[in-house]
Amino acid sequence: MIKLGLKSRSRRVVQDSSVAVEKSKNYMGKDKNGADEDCNYCCWANLPVELLREVLLKVEESESKWPARKHVVACAGVCKSWREVMKEVVKTPEVSGKITFPISIKQPGPRESLLQCFIKRNRSTQTYYLFMSLSQALADDGKFLLAARKCRRPTCTDYMISLHADGMSKGSDTYLGKLRSNFLGTKFIVYDALAPHSGAKMAKSWSTRMVGSKQVAPKVPAGNYPVAHISYELNVLGARGPRRMHCVMDAIPATAIKPGGVAPTQTYFPLTCVDSSPTLPFFRTKSNYLDKSLSGPLSNQGDGSLVLRNKSPRWHEQLQCWCLNFHGRVTVASVKNFQLVASPEGGAAGPEHDKVILQFGKVGKDVFTMDYRYPISAFQAFAVCLSSFDTKIACE
Repeated sequence: MIKLGLKSRSRRVVQDSSVAVEKSKNYMGKDKNGADEDCNYCCWANLPVELLREVLLKVEESESKWPARKHVVACAGVCKSWREVMKEVVKTPEVSGKITFPISIKQPGPRESLLQCFIKRNRSTQTYYLFMSLSQALADDGKFLLAARKCRRPTCTDYMISLHADGMSKGSDTYLGKLRSNFLGTKFIVYDALAPHSGAKMAKSWSTRMVGSKQVAPKVPAGNYPVAHISYELNVLGARGPRRMHCVMDAIPATAIKPGGVAPTQTYFPLTCVDSSPTLPFFRTKSNYLDKSLSGPLSNQGDGSLVLRNKSPRWHEQLQCWCLNFHGRVTVASVKNFQLVASPEGGAAGPEHDKVILQFGKVGKDVFTMDYRYPISAFQAFAVCLSSFDTKIACE
């Protein structure tokens, strides 16, 4: 009977996937891009498509959480036929609520629930690490997703965001984008190294001119694309209280939060972004080329774009403090804690404007929870949370 071997066969597939990868290397070697070519003579590549899809579907369904989910990634790396089937089987975080491949961090989160993550801060190196929670504990080991490093400049501050903790230089092939603040720490711009949608316009800066020069290979991805603007209201009276945030998600339409709404979803990383090793730091930017949009108001931003604002806290008379309901995900009072909801566009607020899209809060000395949902991605949520860490001279 067919049912006799499906479960056991799926386990054998996982155990022997590394062997299949080595066989494919021995048979075919590398192609011109440095990637392993398909192994036409490999037994794994010659499995019937119908059987292969059913086996890989069983593997995907059985591995719901990390670290066991690494087997799903291993199966996708066996050969081209396995990779194509896995791309069909593995759903986006919007549908499955799971983060599997690196591109998942650029895709919108689940619609029906918050995807729970946390951030660890290293004060000595000014580095921040984003992990996906593997349990209900507020600070478990987690699955590493992203890293960011703070770089101070004379007139601004940059937070370089990368896929790897050891590759956060501006010219690294794992560079994904950055967060840039103005001198006062009240206005921020989130840049994506890859175009979030077909109509995205690249920001004009020194790095753009370097990419356009003949010294850089034409296949090198040309950043940076502004995808979000963040502002904090000035506290002119000096009264201590909750911060007031305003986020314009330039890459996401305001209709995305409505029933049937759609947000841009990246489906792949260009090979040049992951596999290339550029010899020049082409993402370098100079402080004297500070973006003009950081110095001006954000009133002209967000025409048709999703606008997020922080949920107003309430004053607790007994505790004598401002309070928000984080449903147990935040345990330490901090001015950095916030919840973001969609801001209504002129009309009355609907039920979709009551849903918390992003919440961030302190649970330890250098540990913070970060929970997000559709229509923003883990990359965008991480960048917004990084803005809360930055020193704000005029706000506190």
